[in-house]
Amino acid sequence: MTTDQMLKFVTRQQRTPTKRAADDRRTDFGEIYEEYKPAEASAQAGRCSQCGVPFCQIHCPLHNNIPDWLMLTAEGRLEEAYEVSSGTNTFPEVCGRICPQDRLCEGNCVIEQSGHGTVTIGSVEKYVTDTAWEEGWVKPIRPKRQRPESIGIIGAGPGGLAAAEKLRRRGYEVHVYDRYDRIGGLLVYGIPNFKLEKEIVQRRADWLIDGGIEFHLNCRIGEDVTFAELREKHDAVLIATGVYKARDLAVPGRGLENVIPAMSYLTASNRVGLGDEVAEFDDGSLNASGKNVVVIGGGDTAMDCVRTAIRQGAKSVKCLYRRDRINMPGSQREVQNAEEEGVQFVWLTAPEAFVGDDKVTGVRSVQMRLGRPDATGRRSPKPIEGSSELHDADLAILALGFDPEDLPGMFGDPDLPVTRWGTVRVDHRSKMTALDGVFAAGDIVRGASLVVWAIRDGRDAADNIHEYIQARASESAAAAE
Repeated sequence: MTTDQMLKFVTRQQRTPTKRAADDRRTDFGEIYEEYKPAEASAQAGRCSQCGVPFCQIHCPLHNNIPDWLMLTAEGRLEEAYEVSSGTNTFPEVCGRICPQDRLCEGNCVIEQSGHGTVTIGSVEKYVTDTAWEEGWVKPIRPKRQRPESIGIIGAGPGGLAAAEKLRRRGYEVHVYDRYDRIGGLLVYGIPNFKLEKEIVQRRADWLIDGGIEFHLNCRIGEDVTFAELREKHDAVLIATGVYKARDLAVPGRGLENVIPAMSYLTASNRVGLGDEVAEFDDGSLNASGKNVVVIGGGDTAMDCVRTAIRQGAKSVKCLYRRDRINMPGSQREVQNAEEEGVQFVWLTAPEAFVGDDKVTGVRSVQMRLGRPDATGRRSPKPIEGSSELHDADLAILALGFDPEDLPGMFGDPDLPVTRWGTVRVDHRSKMTALDGVFAAGDIVRGASLVVWAIRDGRDAADNIHEYIQARASESAAAAE
């Protein structure tokens, strides 16, 4: 196969926005990945240069052995490719769909850096794992021996599920507690279906159940069961709740109707997609259909909101972000997709107020300029006097990020240690808190981050819990002698 033939399989996001807008404007609202056929996946995987320093692997939080499973895919050895891929990743079919590869593995591909277009690692990973499910290569968890100890995990999101899988493989009795009615957490209620189909999450959830993991849904710690009861029941407890408290915006008009947090909007949309009755969606409160929508924020959640609004039939969709395109935290690939779908981005713009009587009718903004870098190294935005502008808005969505909830208060345990930011304080080598046998991992420790980091943290926490249990068993055996 010639180089030109192979490059035809590079995913569409590698083309420039101008070219795509002219000849390939998306109207079907599909997601960013190609649905590869075997020959296409093999050709794309074969583009991997097998470089001496695998920057793709280095920049993957899970340190997936990407060059090896790409080579196996190129050779048509897909079952082996899946075994290598899943050896370090509990959910390769999820990461293949939602990881910001442009900022991680693909963005650091040697071929990408040389200007020839990256190997589309995410699309190949998705293809390999979907094929593994179709062919029955994904085997249920069957521990070699059953251990007597049990582990309680609070949170059925990616971090908690990754830990549950590793612990169950070691033979532990694993119980997962979650306040929601479905397994998956953010994967189910926070990420739109056009990026991550919910049957993909449910398939993996069923696999975990089949492996012997017990789930306790609609269970609120501190209400339905106390934190002290969990500690008494289990030999170790892992807190993997994630962070769900929406950051707010203290500007005039914040209390107007139809000024809503992003998670409320996304959760309603996902519940409707799952077949649930959502009154706020039906009455229009959480439905963008026919509305002028303004989304405030520049992260991946903001991208989820603007693209969901387009699919719901919004009249117009704008995204206001106080920095420029280069400095936004969200995926550049998703920004490009959103632009092609009709979203208007207003860069260097910050909201001053929401206007309207009872309901919001507009967002008044001010233009910004980038000043000197702040403590994090990012250039601080400064308002430009006299630059106010009004944007029509029947629905304003705040996508400003997330903070931890008050876990000591929710759990009814003031001794649970937290940092000044509200995240759970742990020893970062052991993942254990100051409470014996209580561990924490994922966003509730590191703050709002990527799904792939939650998976990494959950897997690491599982290893540390196993070491803790082993050490305690050794101490008990020594004391009995």
